[in-house]
Amino acid sequence: MDDKFDIQEYMTRGVERIVADSLKATLRDPRESAFMVKFAAASRKASKMRAEAEKAGEHIPPFLIASITSKCNLHCAGCYSRCNHATEDKEPERQLTGDEWLTIFREAGEMGVSYILLAGGEPMLRRDIIKAAGKMQNIIFPIFTNGTYMDEGYFRLFDECRNLVPVMSIEGGKEETDIRRGAGVYDKLIANMDAFYDKGLLFGVSVTVTTKNVEEVISKDFLDTLESRGCKLVVFVEFVPVTEESEELAPGEDERNILKNGIARLRKEYTEMVFVSFPGDEKSSGGCIAAGRGFFHINSHGGAEPCPFSPYSDINVKNTSLREALHSPLFTALQEQNVLMEDHSGGCVLFERRETVEALLAESIVR
Repeated sequence: MDDKFDIQEYMTRGVERIVADSLKATLRDPRESAFMVKFAAASRKASKMRAEAEKAGEHIPPFLIASITSKCNLHCAGCYSRCNHATEDKEPERQLTGDEWLTIFREAGEMGVSYILLAGGEPMLRRDIIKAAGKMQNIIFPIFTNGTYMDEGYFRLFDECRNLVPVMSIEGGKEETDIRRGAGVYDKLIANMDAFYDKGLLFGVSVTVTTKNVEEVISKDFLDTLESRGCKLVVFVEFVPVTEESEELAPGEDERNILKNGIARLRKEYTEMVFVSFPGDEKSSGGCIAAGRGFFHINSHGGAEPCPFSPYSDINVKNTSLREALHSPLFTALQEQNVLMEDHSGGCVLFERRETVEALLAESIVR
């Protein structure tokens, strides 16, 4: 790792670019643009808060991932969450309540967090939590959803609360999407997009990039389909294998280069859309940005984890503050021992080095 790399500066520039791109993408919608202008001011204030904390010796990431439920109605092929037993068909009783999540959201805002990604399971099963998130206008909540629970009540909520941005999962065209997510899912997603377009509402999509679909998801046909329906955000997530059977789907160096070059092209050709890649090129970001460097994850039971692909926790927000969870012994060890900067074959370094993570977790618990 380059000793001159500044994670705070890198993350600040990244947030500023997302805000600037989002503002540009909403210029034709007066209500959306008005919200983005207000959020830009809130984002600058949050960035200043993080910078002041950095000077005082505390690093605060701008992103938080919140898995607000472990229940999901789909059984997507190769789902990391089900393979890690983090997603189930039924809602366990021990999950965080709506009030507990609202406390987390408020504390995150007070710390300077600008984005809280709502995930699951299927997050739209927790309408109470999404409504609570809508009240926190200084934070944008991208909602990573399979799209099957979209209804008129949600359309009204998204119209009233412009800080809630549904991001629907799609795998490319109809064949790829339905093979992975189930018959009829693609048609439901397209119907949702058309409804968002007709109602003038902001939405995005999340694409799991595999060796099978990498060319398709950066193709003109696919992007034109999204653009024509008003999509403003595309999040590319590299597939992380959690079983030996799914390893062939994980992008290698060739596929990651195809994706990287494709995104660079898309940003020039589709100027009214925002493109984000995760994990992207970790070399340019000084290594993995999980475990509090750029973001961290709170699971549906309150456990603070490095990221959704690395479901290990030694501290729970039910028993402590969000700030204390951010500085857990496990997160601290991962950063201080440079595990996040280790070389790896691609995808998720923490998943690839899970034996190291498990050893550090055991040490942190002993302490």
